[in-house]
Amino acid sequence: MPDVRIASPQGKWVLLTTVLGSSMALLDSTVVNVALPHIGRDLGADLAALQWTVNAYMVTLAGLILLGGALGDRFGRRRIFVLGVLWFAAASLLCGLAPNAGVLIAARALQGVGGALLTPGSLALIQASFHADDRGRAVGLWSGFGGVGAAVGPFLGGWLVDGAGWRWVFLLNVPLALLCAPVALRHVPESSDQRAHTRFDVLGAVLCAAALALLTYALIEARTASWAVALSAVAGAVAAVAFVVVERRGKDPMMPPDVFSSRQFTAVNLVTLCVYAAFGGFFFLAALQLQVVVGWSALAAGTALLPTTVLMLLLSARSGELAERLGPRLQLTAGPLLCAAGMLLMLRVGPGASYLADVLPALLVLGLGMVTLVAPLTASVLAAVDTARAGLASGINNAAARAAGLVAVAALPLLTGMGEEAYRSAPAFDDAFRPAMLICAGVLVAGSVIAFTTVRRPTPDCPRPECRTHGSVLTPPLEGDRTP
Repeated sequence: MPDVRIASPQGKWVLLTTVLGSSMALLDSTVVNVALPHIGRDLGADLAALQWTVNAYMVTLAGLILLGGALGDRFGRRRIFVLGVLWFAAASLLCGLAPNAGVLIAARALQGVGGALLTPGSLALIQASFHADDRGRAVGLWSGFGGVGAAVGPFLGGWLVDGAGWRWVFLLNVPLALLCAPVALRHVPESSDQRAHTRFDVLGAVLCAAALALLTYALIEARTASWAVALSAVAGAVAAVAFVVVERRGKDPMMPPDVFSSRQFTAVNLVTLCVYAAFGGFFFLAALQLQVVVGWSALAAGTALLPTTVLMLLLSARSGELAERLGPRLQLTAGPLLCAAGMLLMLRVGPGASYLADVLPALLVLGLGMVTLVAPLTASVLAAVDTARAGLASGINNAAARAAGLVAVAALPLLTGMGEEAYRSAPAFDDAFRPAMLICAGVLVAGSVIAFTTVRRPTPDCPRPECRTHGSVLTPPLEGDRTP
């Protein structure tokens, strides 16, 4: 049984190393968007290359994150976590040294593999190490400090981009890993799940990642209308169908189809797809809009986006408490509508925009909407499955959010007619940004309608979220296994 106490020196070391590890992935997901214009200018990259800079990471992370958690359970959570940290650092080094966009994109895909190993591992180590009486508080501290890291990300990224250069956005991960890995090996106890099977759903993970990659390629390159695009779309659809077949027939699927027999679980994941598609598209385009069109520096643009994360950190726990009293339906209906209103307010953000009059009101409304919906979204996911499958349900929901974000980043420029060089032209980018915000708002309204018509109040004995404080704006919080 786990016996580490928070107040002990070992407990503090465990918290430090897991927060460092998860913060690497959280920082990376928030700072790269701010660096995109500088990356494009320095490497001579077009808009498609910038989309791939974001999506190559998301493809491998979303496709492999469930497999990463299973590997930790079987081979040792500390071992897989440390492997993920070192892998992530090596890929980050390659990103920082990339001589061209092609190498950067390949390195970002490798980064996603490392993220898939360390992201579930950091939470698993917390849950496997701490005494039952301290576990809830430890998870809270882990998620809270991780949220602070997410909040610091845009500011730190902007400061680095404007100062040392965009390469340091990636190189910063190397010293963090060199601190994190030795601390983990020395102070974090090893643990594993003796019930874990020796068989892994590697084929399912590969098919999932392949389907995401091929469909993303087809969306990003669709403007060329080439045979390669058509073949990629067909191959992506075939890979997606093959993934479903493998999951239905496999003995140990990473995404068991029977979990979707719960209509509530399916419905809440549809809501997740809607809201996180909008969030992924928004934060990708907003960082560019503030720099390309408004003319702000990377530091100013990164700092401008902080209110959403700060509101999440301050109010997410209270939102969860409110959902427990009232049920999740009201908040899951109102939250997306608030977010949609925030994105409509972003239509005022153009050349010469004022932060106080134009940008801040939009971000405050968006942030309040995110606060309103994220906690009850997680609670509804957990309530829709058996207690023993809480970790699996959360992992699927987290992967769905990441997949939705990468599809949005791939599709929005296509849907709005954004050209390959649009990010170099303020008028061209502004013309595409406005319909993109309308599309995002429409997707959020669709999520609100789904929530209103499908979400029901959970039973009193359903599992509750352990991550009460959450700061990531691009993914819902991960929850762990609840079995002894």
